[in-house]
Amino acid sequence: MARGELRVYLGAAPGVGKTYAMLAEGHRRADRGTDVVVAFAEDYDRPLTRRMAEGLEQVPRSTLTYRSCTFAEMDLDAVLARHPRVALVDELAHTNIPGSRHAKRWQDIEELLDAGIDVVSTVNVQHLESLNDVVHTITGVRQRETVPDDVVRRAEQIELVDMSAEALRRRMTHGNIYPPDKIEAALAHYFRAGNLSALREIALLWAADRVEEALQRYRVDHGIKEPWSTRERVLVALSGGPEGDTLIRRGKRTASRGAGGEILAVHVDPDDAARAAPAPLLERQRALVEELGGSYHAISGDHPATAILAFAREVNASQILIGASRRSPLKRLFSRGIGETVIEGSGDDIDVHVVTHSEAVHGSLARLRGHADHGDEAT
Repeated sequence: MARGELRVYLGAAPGVGKTYAMLAEGHRRADRGTDVVVAFAEDYDRPLTRRMAEGLEQVPRSTLTYRSCTFAEMDLDAVLARHPRVALVDELAHTNIPGSRHAKRWQDIEELLDAGIDVVSTVNVQHLESLNDVVHTITGVRQRETVPDDVVRRAEQIELVDMSAEALRRRMTHGNIYPPDKIEAALAHYFRAGNLSALREIALLWAADRVEEALQRYRVDHGIKEPWSTRERVLVALSGGPEGDTLIRRGKRTASRGAGGEILAVHVDPDDAARAAPAPLLERQRALVEELGGSYHAISGDHPATAILAFAREVNASQILIGASRRSPLKRLFSRGIGETVIEGSGDDIDVHVVTHSEAVHGSLARLRGHADHGDEAT
């Protein structure tokens, strides 16, 4: 039996319309003749959401008692017995009541998928495990219900349900999200414009990473080696010299010019250990890259330019930053440097920027002064 497929509607905050979108998709599929059921949908007494659920078959919920209170949960066994083609299951990160077969709803969904049932679900970005601390910092609210990012990323389709902060606050004011007695407090705290804008940006960037992940998988599956630039991914080539700090900071500024830009740093370790750069300097530069939100990579290769280009294509880099040569004019006259070789091999798909730095200038002046001093002595 083929495993079912998962589709997830991702939102930045409560009230953007994830459940509504899930139910609307259920209607579209049912209208095309697909066997669809509502396994669990939470309308929170929102009239528009409740009306959208009308006309769809709903599997009755199971009732569980915990600490003298009664709770209604999705009846997993009933959904499995009904075995629809598509099950609509709201709130992917929900924690089930103790006594349920699984601790988390996403585990219930995994069982449905294993049974060959397609599932459409919903989740807010603040419930993604990797973003828990970030959301807490922004909103001051710690989310206790989370779902591992990998569960969501394994979905065949992820659709962002987007809404501006202003529109969401208007929806709140009109009573379409919370009851009247909670609106004022919500607008003054969690639903502040700054909070919502930050959460929206996080959701957009997280979704962009998902797009990048799918694109990378497609390139590998189809043997495509040329980079496809969906956003700026800047690769900084570190020689191990002191100019690396300048390159890293320039790379960060370049990556930050567009939404979702990313900076990576790479150092090529030659097979000849005697030529390796001093470790303390590279360790300091690694720390700087990571402090600026980038990633550091050490690779091996006899030919640095070739290794840099190969790595750039592997990570789908859109730009390469490399430092201006510190070699003497005489050496540059008789042989090409790494920068020139990288430029020649980059083709039309990767932009290469040669960045001037004080080390190149001072090094050239020092060499000129050295030649002049040597000439005086010879005279």
